[in-house]
Amino acid sequence: MTERFRLDFWTIIKVIIFLFIVLTILYPLSIVFIRGFTDPSGAITLKNFTKFFATQYYRDVLRNSVFVSGVTTIFCVIIGVPMAYMITRFDLKTKRLLTILVILSLMSPPFIGAYAWILLFGRAGFVTKTVLGLTGIALPTIYGKWGIISVFTFKMFPYVFLFTSGALSSIDSSLEEAAENLGATHIHRLFTVTFPVVFPSIFAGAVLVFMSSISDFGTPMLIGQNYKVLATLVYEQYMSEMGTSANFASAVSMIIVIFCALILVGQKAYLNRRNYAMSSMRPPKEVHIVPLKRIGVALFLGIIILFAMLPQIVVIVTSFKNCNGPYFVDGWGMKSYVTIFTRMVRSIKNTYLYSFIAIFIMITIGSLTAYVTVRKKSFLTGVMDIMLMFPYVIPGAVMALGMIIGFNRPPFFLAGTAFIMILSFTVRKIPYTVRSGVGFLYQMEPNVEEASINMGVPPGLTFLKITVPLMLPGILSGAILSWIETINELSSSIMLYTGRTSTLAVAIYNEVARNSFGTAAAMATILTLTTIIMLILFTVISKGKVSIV
Repeated sequence: MTERFRLDFWTIIKVIIFLFIVLTILYPLSIVFIRGFTDPSGAITLKNFTKFFATQYYRDVLRNSVFVSGVTTIFCVIIGVPMAYMITRFDLKTKRLLTILVILSLMSPPFIGAYAWILLFGRAGFVTKTVLGLTGIALPTIYGKWGIISVFTFKMFPYVFLFTSGALSSIDSSLEEAAENLGATHIHRLFTVTFPVVFPSIFAGAVLVFMSSISDFGTPMLIGQNYKVLATLVYEQYMSEMGTSANFASAVSMIIVIFCALILVGQKAYLNRRNYAMSSMRPPKEVHIVPLKRIGVALFLGIIILFAMLPQIVVIVTSFKNCNGPYFVDGWGMKSYVTIFTRMVRSIKNTYLYSFIAIFIMITIGSLTAYVTVRKKSFLTGVMDIMLMFPYVIPGAVMALGMIIGFNRPPFFLAGTAFIMILSFTVRKIPYTVRSGVGFLYQMEPNVEEASINMGVPPGLTFLKITVPLMLPGILSGAILSWIETINELSSSIMLYTGRTSTLAVAIYNEVARNSFGTAAAMATILTLTTIIMLILFTVISKGKVSIV
């Protein structure tokens, strides 16, 4: 028993990681929980929840969130599953390019998509004015619930596509062949064998879409107008002039967390009741399609990918368009870039400085956590692994609210500082690094480490000199994804920043809100190009061995 609890190197590491989790994740979330069940005087009450469910306005906000997220999820499945089937099963020569374009469309925040759609289909948008001038027809407004759903759909269907395409590529073809031998038609086989077998992956992608859309702040705030959702309600209740009730905002946050938790529990319970295990020794072969069918497939894929890539295309093009205040004028130039590099240098510097510091912390804590989770398994490491995943499924606004309240008083007076921004980035995006490191370690044999320790090298030194170099590709691959997500982060940053700690994502949002589209486009282009460069680096480092999701 004394051996079990001795204070060795890895025990100290476990304690440090556990304290980090308690202070940066559990403490802020517990503050939100407690505030939700108390009034401003500190007395325990259910009035915050009663107020929410007894008021028609707030019930409508909940219904709006569920409607937008639910419809978005359905549309993403309708688009993503057929795309995945076509690209994985048909002999398309451009399938690798198409897959890369789909991934690129995913690698920017949804609010940039909302901004691009405003430029195209807003009241003074390019497409809106062109159609009105040529035909006299006024296009439907992009603002409101259907605008939000449109942006979310073309932004998030890649989640379903990537999960489903991975499953379709590894399905055992003997299952489908057996169905054909029993007389099943192609369509019947598709809906009774193929899709049911890959349903867990489709379901996982759909849940990710639902969780991402219900927690997104920027898109509903930019084009929702009077159509409120839960994420914007939390912001307004705590940050804006419409209300400054931390207790009620905490109660709303708890409702979001509980709703997301129920979705995850429901997903796990549903899948646990079914057995989807199979052999993948015989992956399916590509199907040759006739020219006419090939044209139809190409047309479908081309239209979807065009709409998915539209935000990046619009952003890059309009960043070089001359503008006068909120209006684009004739001519092209670098005026918008000159403006941001003279007026908004701080936001650019903050973005890269904070993200690089955060990624250093993520790599350090993530690699250590991955190691103790795989090599030093215990009840504590299992709990730590689960707790580090909390921020992945909890909306950014909820984590930000917990940090604002929890770190706005001694001994943790961090509100308004650069440190709280870095801390938010770290805890929100570290799951990518941890999961990538865990996956890589499971593929590594521990023999080399054991040999080093047997030769008298201390465990800490063995980890630094032997283990870290071996697991570095996996850790860096996850870290690059974490970094991409960090520089695009808005939902928590918008609540935590001050004038001195603004980032590019926050600055873009503020510029769009002020109708300064030229400078917003220039900053968004910088983010997009940075994302593309890091995605290429991710591919080079991982060598295709680490999944993008």
